[in-house]
Amino acid sequence: MFGPVLGQAERYAELLAGPGVERGLIGPRETERLWDRHLMNCAVVAELIPDPCSVVDLGSGAGLPGIVLAMLLPDSRFVLLEPMARRAAFLDECVRVLGLGNAEVRRGRAEDMAGQLVADVVTARAVAPMDRLAPLALGLARPGGLVLAIKGAGAAAELAAAGPVLRRLGAQDAAVVEAGRGKVSPPLAVIRVTAGPAAGRHGREGRSPGSHGTA
Repeated sequence: MFGPVLGQAERYAELLAGPGVERGLIGPRETERLWDRHLMNCAVVAELIPDPCSVVDLGSGAGLPGIVLAMLLPDSRFVLLEPMARRAAFLDECVRVLGLGNAEVRRGRAEDMAGQLVADVVTARAVAPMDRLAPLALGLARPGGLVLAIKGAGAAAELAAAGPVLRRLGAQDAAVVEAGRGKVSPPLAVIRVTAGPAAGRHGREGRSPGSHGTA
């Protein structure tokens, strides 16, 4: 699945299992399933992304899926958006060690970056339920751009619950799609949403005065 970037992926796995655990970015029990639960599940999202394009990985955390996708899609440009200082520092280290010239780390909240960052694709994994994630992600997507929210078995129910919010935001073609059939089991459930013509402003809706990222 990783082909010519397998060496990079192995080095990233070492960073996750070492500094990632030591700094509390992933739990120690996750080291035993880094490949099947995390790296491979993130890698299959690449098949949903038009390449080349610009991508914002919202709430990038330890770099899942942003770091993995940046390795697999070297012709696309990635912004790893993360509000927490210790996580952003880890992401900076990963970008440097892995030599990812197509990725940069931005520390900030999606609400604050709406209108400043605009991407063809916005990815998110384990950030928030879809009804809360939608305004944040659509605020970073260009009109006609894609939001790809990695979800689990409850993706369909989560999408249904987010329906009123998505309609209010003018989102289009919201659906649950599969990624990685034949590569990961079960296939990965992803909520895919196309941003409507008003994309780019929604991230400021519901923003509380003085909100900011914390370490």
